[in-house]
Amino acid sequence: MPNHLSTLRCPGPLPGAGGDGSLRALWVARLLAADLAAVRFIARSAKPAVGRAFAIVISKLGNGWLYPILGALIFGWLGSAGIQVAALAGLNAVLLHCLFPLIKRRIGRPRPFRVDPHLRSLLAVLDEHSFPSGHTMTLSGVLVPIVLVLPATALSAVALLCCMAWSRIATAHHYPSDIFGGLFMGVVLAYPLSACLLAVW
Repeated sequence: MPNHLSTLRCPGPLPGAGGDGSLRALWVARLLAADLAAVRFIARSAKPAVGRAFAIVISKLGNGWLYPILGALIFGWLGSAGIQVAALAGLNAVLLHCLFPLIKRRIGRPRPFRVDPHLRSLLAVLDEHSFPSGHTMTLSGVLVPIVLVLPATALSAVALLCCMAWSRIATAHHYPSDIFGGLFMGVVLAYPLSACLLAVW
């Protein structure tokens, strides 16, 4: 199979493989085609000026501007006890970003707007690879300790993640599978680590 996961053409039977290999390749091609079709559909919501502006603002906040705002809210809610939550959120983000570039380079998936010339990138990209979504990964990793300490923020956290996910697809920077990959990475690393350290602290 090709290295780039965004290839939409079925590669055909694998060397030495029987019907199962061909069937697997066919289903992979169909899933990748559905992934790109979802980007095309969601990107339409960013064509109006309001949708485009919202997508750009949310994506740019995810570049780093969002986290001082979340930090201020944490200290506003918890006072000095917010130091633990902020430290955990920062630790999660650092650990995730140690793994993130290795996975991106290994997968090497081109971004949707590179694959489909009809899709337009709404802002500059931070790197050329698509999988996983670093914005969704980082945000989920940061939100996990906040929600563990303040369960009442769970719905707000989900809404914020949904906005970020939408913006990353609407700007044609990511596929839905990139979003789920980033969310999976963020939660799988951040939840056990945060739960254990909060129990100790």
